[in-house]
Amino acid sequence: MNKKEKIFFVINKLEELYPKVPIPLDHSDPYTLLIAVLLSAQSTDKGVNKVTPILFQKARTPNEMILLTVEEIRSIIKPVGLSPMKSKGIHKLSEILINDYKGRVPADIIALESLPSVGHKTASVVMAQAFGVPSFPVDTHIHRLMYRWGFSNGKNVTQTEKDARRLFPIEKWNKLHLQIIWYGRQYSPARGWKINDDEIMLKIGRKTILNKLSF
Repeated sequence: MNKKEKIFFVINKLEELYPKVPIPLDHSDPYTLLIAVLLSAQSTDKGVNKVTPILFQKARTPNEMILLTVEEIRSIIKPVGLSPMKSKGIHKLSEILINDYKGRVPADIIALESLPSVGHKTASVVMAQAFGVPSFPVDTHIHRLMYRWGFSNGKNVTQTEKDARRLFPIEKWNKLHLQIIWYGRQYSPARGWKINDDEIMLKIGRKTILNKLSF
């Protein structure tokens, strides 16, 4: 099996496992998605989904958000961690959206990355999931699996994203990055990854990958 065949094996197997793949973070529009993704930095989606209903009940638009104080925002989002930085970022970016973008989230990755507390990954997620623009945001699951499958060298997420964009067809990016995340959570965690008798072995490059059910 050459590398191209291995790539399409991965794509087809993930499509078989996850024909319909949900977005992990609860949201209703580009703004609530932006806030949810921002909150997910160094936190879990489960934890974020616990605090966002409380936050969005009070403020689900930029105009409503700036009516809250930074301290009020911080008190709500404190369970997800990094609340001092995130609360200031949420308040400030809401002001910028009102003043510069008529209260709307811009469908432009450079504009998104210029917002406070919004990094490349957050901007990429919003571009992919809110606006349908082909993007390949890399989280820890994707970074780990691209290395385990022998598709990237594992040096950093920037290189992993470049490799993913190079190897996978652009029309697959937005769905595929979510499929890889769900696969990593279910079958290839960072810890407790064990070889069981019922696992199927697939050789990719010089690496041997053993995972439940498929790879």
